[in-house]
Amino acid sequence: MEIEFFEPAEAAALMHCTESWLRDGATSGRFPHACWGKGKIIFTSEHILEIAKLSEILPDASRPSLSPSRPVTKERRIGTRSKVRLATAN
Repeated sequence: MEIEFFEPAEAAALMHCTESWLRDGATSGRFPHACWGKGKIIFTSEHILEIAKLSEILPDASRPSLSPSRPVTKERRIGTRSKVRLATAN
């Protein structure tokens, strides 16, 4: 059996993410993990692989693919979230 065990800080360093993101995901039930002793969060190598799969974003098959001649651009709308928040707060 070749399973490795990682504390949240070690798993975060391995995954290039923050420890708080991993802890929040584990405590909310979004990420697989193990608890040892009095609630100590532990991640196995299998858990880390599953978290990576859960966090993966795949291309949408229903959208047309981009042609090589057309450059990829991302449109960013500044302030749209705050306008939505203001509208829902009233």
